[in-house]
Amino acid sequence: MEWVRGETIGHGTFSTVTLATPTNNVSGEFPQVMAVKSADSHGAASLANEKCVLDKLGDDCDEIVRCFGEDRTVENGEEIHNLFLEYASRGSLANGEGLPEATVRRYTGSVLRGLRHIHAKGFAHCDLKLGNILLFGDGAVKIADFGLAREVTALKDGGVEIRGTPLYMAPESVNDNMYGSEADVWALGCAVVEMFSGETAWSFKEGSHFMSLLIRIGVGEEVPRIPVDLSEQGRDFLTKCFVKDPKKRWTAEMLLSHPFLAVDLDHDDFEQEEEVVSQLKTEDVFTSPRCPFEFPNWVSASSDSTQYHPFDSLEERVATLVTDLNPDWSVTNNWVVVR
Repeated sequence: MEWVRGETIGHGTFSTVTLATPTNNVSGEFPQVMAVKSADSHGAASLANEKCVLDKLGDDCDEIVRCFGEDRTVENGEEIHNLFLEYASRGSLANGEGLPEATVRRYTGSVLRGLRHIHAKGFAHCDLKLGNILLFGDGAVKIADFGLAREVTALKDGGVEIRGTPLYMAPESVNDNMYGSEADVWALGCAVVEMFSGETAWSFKEGSHFMSLLIRIGVGEEVPRIPVDLSEQGRDFLTKCFVKDPKKRWTAEMLLSHPFLAVDLDHDDFEQEEEVVSQLKTEDVFTSPRCPFEFPNWVSASSDSTQYHPFDSLEERVATLVTDLNPDWSVTNNWVVVR
């Protein structure tokens, strides 16, 4: 595939994300715009791992970002590794602002369906956080950035390492270097807190050493804070994520049946909801008036208005309403629905 690199839209630890436009996409095999994650030799292993994991996960899960292939280019005399991915026009969920609970429920359901697929395939994401959850133009939410993902069996034999983001790490990851599917569920709980409140689940002063945070996570009974203004179902949902013992923590499959997600909309319902909201913002939609003064287009003319013309008789007033034009009943744009 021949392609042209566009503007930079993001940065990772070892990679840079830019827009990519195919130039020979006659068959329509690729989207008109893609995101390309590029890295030099230092980040090549992460991109190769991400490509391998995404290939094994397949394309049959709508909540996981799609991969369209890879290639290598030489830029400024250096070999660059490129990975082509779906472009999320609305960025990630890491915007620093709290979201309405109904929106949090819907996004959480999407992420859980993605995690269920990942875990069923024998993988753990290992770096689930709002920055790795992407929001698309049609409202879809998808899990991205599989550079640290691993097969669960392989993780059990790994050496000592810190994998992922400390603010989202589970106790067993800190204490025993365990990064299984259970750790993804703990990270999901942290993401839900941040999604709803706009603040991280752990209070952590900027500039503090991250080892102090790891001690809080791994030692004692302290768990991430649960927002008090979250609904009872939401608070209970988070208690199922923040169980210190990974064997007693709920799985993604179990959480999908939790009452917190009972009002979750499927994708088609969300599109209809978005369309209704858009119409309400752009059209003059109103309920049936109970009196003439409740019509939105009603303009009351005072006696000193220059547009006010008194009439000598009722016949003269009615005559001003007469027209030679015939009504066109096929035009429905101005009809008002009366309930």
